[in-house]
Amino acid sequence: MLRQAIEADSLPSLIFWGPPGSGKTTLAHIIARETKAEFLQFSAVTSGLKDLKEVIKKARANAVEDKKTILFIDEIHRWNKAQQDALLPHVERGTIILIGATTENPSFEVRGALLSRCRVFVLKQLGQTEIAEIIKRALKDKDRGLGKLEIKIDEAVINLLAQMSNGDARVALNVLEYASSLNRSITTDTIKEAFQKSYLFYDKDGEEHYNIISALHKSLRGSDANAALYWLARMVEAGEDPLYIARRLVRFAAEDIGLANSLALEQAVAAYQACHFIGLPECNVILAQAVVYLAKCKKSNELYTAYNQAAADVREYGNQPVPLHIRNAPTRLMKDLGYGKDYKYSPEYDYKEKQEYLPEKLRGRKYLK
Repeated sequence: MLRQAIEADSLPSLIFWGPPGSGKTTLAHIIARETKAEFLQFSAVTSGLKDLKEVIKKARANAVEDKKTILFIDEIHRWNKAQQDALLPHVERGTIILIGATTENPSFEVRGALLSRCRVFVLKQLGQTEIAEIIKRALKDKDRGLGKLEIKIDEAVINLLAQMSNGDARVALNVLEYASSLNRSITTDTIKEAFQKSYLFYDKDGEEHYNIISALHKSLRGSDANAALYWLARMVEAGEDPLYIARRLVRFAAEDIGLANSLALEQAVAAYQACHFIGLPECNVILAQAVVYLAKCKKSNELYTAYNQAAADVREYGNQPVPLHIRNAPTRLMKDLGYGKDYKYSPEYDYKEKQEYLPEKLRGRKYLK
């Protein structure tokens, strides 16, 4: 769909969502090269409403000449509500075609009204094979790439570099360029030195990723704070997204601790927010605090099992009717039909009233102990 839109020069407004180094900006430059529209670009980190006003002024002048204007905003999630709202009318009228790039979930970071007027394309993290191909192309490109440096590097070292880059093509190329400044004959040791840390095997898309997050979860469940810290460090030091780890901790707090310590969920959510504000490397100690706290908490999976039992009844018995006495009765007709009749208002009975709240077929069900 995207290729067809580019080739037909009929792009809608777009949001590219994907991890760092997955090709968001590259796609934008491909569009800039292929489209007949004027392509304007700025970063949400360094640009604001003043820059947007200049773009709109230019776009209006282009419209007079029946020429389209594409505005590419990198890291659009860093724009605040007012800045994003300022974009909305111009996207809606078609004055500009917006292409926004973000590493964050646009459902949370892009205003709903703006998001509804854009097509979201999700870019997956590049695999080792793709990054190795990008490296080889750069080495062959004598005009714009690294080919002019006449670097000597064998297939095994290219694969190592691709693997260590953790899906980020930009990292791979930057490390290769730096390594070439140390020695034009690139070896495994040169690559490791360029990364400035020993290689940690951690494939974010592969089995080891799931093995390590599983090890963290099970260490927390077993209340082993030391093991949990180790597995946390394995992920953080290998470049895992701290927000991914924080999301797993939020889930753990509800699934494995629940009502045994209701503050656990607050701690986990606070850790997620703090990681969002600060980012790496400073957020490592925040994750460590949350991990140790959750490991030391009393555990209970009562909520988890209770919900699963309730969900099983929903699937088995379908849409059971709501008992008449607890139905909403906003109209006279509903009242005449018995909606809300004989409902006991709990405060009037000192919250000790006896009445049925479950559907008739499920009366007496006990999901909680």
